[in-house]
Amino acid sequence: MVSQTQTEVPEIGAGGLARFAWRQLTSMRTALILLMMLGLAAIPGSLLPQRSQNPMAVREYFANQPSLARWIDRAGGFDVYASSWFSAIYILLFISLIGCVLPRTFEHFKAMRALPPVTPKNLERLEAHSIFVGNGQDLERAEKWLRKNHFRLRIQDGSISAEKGYVRESGNLLFHLSLILILIGVSVGALFGMKGGAIITTGERFINLATSYDSLDFGKLTNETSLNTYSVRLNKFVGTYDPVTNFPLDYSAFVTTIDEQGNQREQVIKVNSPLTFGTSRVYLQANGYSPFVTVRDEIGNVTFQGAVPFLPQDTNLRSIGSIKVPEATPQLGFVSSFVPTYERDPQMGAISVYPLLLEPKLLFSIWEGDLGLDTGVPQSIYKIDTTSMTRIALDSLAPGKSYSFKGGSITFEKVEPWINLQIVSDPGKSYSLIGGILALLGLLASLFGRRRRLWIKVDSSGRVEVAGLAKTNAEALEVEMAHFVSAIKEVKGEK
Repeated sequence: MVSQTQTEVPEIGAGGLARFAWRQLTSMRTALILLMMLGLAAIPGSLLPQRSQNPMAVREYFANQPSLARWIDRAGGFDVYASSWFSAIYILLFISLIGCVLPRTFEHFKAMRALPPVTPKNLERLEAHSIFVGNGQDLERAEKWLRKNHFRLRIQDGSISAEKGYVRESGNLLFHLSLILILIGVSVGALFGMKGGAIITTGERFINLATSYDSLDFGKLTNETSLNTYSVRLNKFVGTYDPVTNFPLDYSAFVTTIDEQGNQREQVIKVNSPLTFGTSRVYLQANGYSPFVTVRDEIGNVTFQGAVPFLPQDTNLRSIGSIKVPEATPQLGFVSSFVPTYERDPQMGAISVYPLLLEPKLLFSIWEGDLGLDTGVPQSIYKIDTTSMTRIALDSLAPGKSYSFKGGSITFEKVEPWINLQIVSDPGKSYSLIGGILALLGLLASLFGRRRRLWIKVDSSGRVEVAGLAKTNAEALEVEMAHFVSAIKEVKGEK
């Protein structure tokens, strides 16, 4: 009877499982998988409207496809970059890169400080091997050439071991460390940054308060108390266009600014020339026109007066907008469009043929009824829900003209340009910029760096044996070995 022995496999235990999980997480393969997952996870953020950027589009999505929208919202599809699953991928990638790159960096620095490996006994097994008879000064000339070409040396009795090319691995590590710095910059911006937008018409002033913004998003660890104090007043906006192609050549917003210290300055904002207030940048993002109108009731009392920003629809600044008069009885709404240079197209109707104010005209239809402002549902300032309203008139006006209708009148006083200011505070952008530059330098170093080792050994009979080893670019090694051998053989007056 044959006895059988059983081998018991010890349990891995909690500690062993944790070490295994850490090794798997901090492997380069896992980091690459997480980086690919992060790119894939960002795709829904570009395909679906995001609540932080376009809440009106999200609301329309719920109105048009309520069932699908609810499931998308549960999965965080309308807040992709703030969702738990996106943050989990981001944090795991951050940890994976740190755990993968930092130990390699320490090992690399240790290897850079170590001496080159000892000269092998059998050099003939290596690449670019050659043997020739020396003249007694071979090691001295070899050492001189190697030092001149920045090799690290290990000098032994009768042999020299030389090594060069750690810049390749250094560039590779620099690239991955720079990715960590970029992630740190993005994290700092997400935690402590802010982004907002505000439309101001010529003559109006923007004050950096939360209530002055049309849209405002804070970082996770910031709020309205972190806003620094300043104001921007738009004095004039000038747009320059090519008269042949209508292509914009230049935009200039002439403003008066007052900073935290109360210093007043006259400045100009251009598309690529923002204003700076501390850590905040104020950019000129877009422009359009604001018709200034006055609406009166049937006895002449003013029920609405002011400039109304209209939203451009094409490069010639044909714009749409709405004028809402909730104080009128019944409530009035003007579904409107504005053209800076009017022309009539047989198919499209009123169009603009040039972006400047050559022949401005305000076109509108007048509706009365319930504007729906008390329902609690957010509305676009550029549109009117006419479901509970009745159209009572349709007309157009040039600046300075009035139109009377049943229940009152509307006067198109004038038109002024508006600009959209984008205010951004991103304290982490400098880290990301430095990380991006260093990543590019590291990538170049890793692509063009060549690591190689050279050896020379002289025996007691005067026979010289040389060999080399390269991890990449063996052709370049052969050329370098030819120069090395030529330098060793060199004697006064001949080679």
